[in-house]
Amino acid sequence: MNATPGPAINGKPVESVWDYPRPPRLEWVDWRIRVRHGGATVADSPGAFRVLETSQPPAYYVPPAGVNIDVLLANARETFCEWKGLATYADVVVDGHARVAAAWVYRRPSVSFADMVDHWAFYPQAVDECWVDDEQVNANEGSFYGGWITANVTGPFKGGPGTLHW
Repeated sequence: MNATPGPAINGKPVESVWDYPRPPRLEWVDWRIRVRHGGATVADSPGAFRVLETSQPPAYYVPPAGVNIDVLLANARETFCEWKGLATYADVVVDGHARVAAAWVYRRPSVSFADMVDHWAFYPQAVDECWVDDEQVNANEGSFYGGWITANVTGPFKGGPGTLHW
C-alpha cells in the first residue's frame, strides 16, 4: 500500500482506498473503537480488526468482549461475501427503538478471515456515533458498505450513486 508521506490531522498515515488490496486484507489495529446509539454504548474496545479492500473505507470488527450484546437483537438478514463468507445481522435496540440490521458478524468466516470470528461490525450510517480513537467517523454513501471514513482515508469511495460497477 502506497501511503501519502506524513500523517493526517488525526496522526495516522494517509491511505488511499485505491491502494488497498483485492482480495481484501485483515489487519489488527490498537486504536480505540467506539459505537454509541441512543445514549448507550454499543461497543468500546481498545483495538479491533479492520478490513482493507480496494475502493472502500475500512470496516472495523470489534472483539466480542468489547460489544454490549444486550442491545443487539438477531435479525433474519444474511449476506454472502466472496472473501469473508456468510454474514448474519442484528438490530441495535436502545430504549425500544431499533436500527434494523445496523450490525453484522461472521460466525464461520472463510479461512483467510478466521481471526475475526464473532467480531461485530457496525454501519456508521445506522447509529448515532462511531469513533476511531478521538475522531468521530463519517459513513461512506449508500447502505451496502459499512466503511468508516477518517481524516487519513482518502477516496473516491465506492457506495454512492453510480459506483456500483466500479
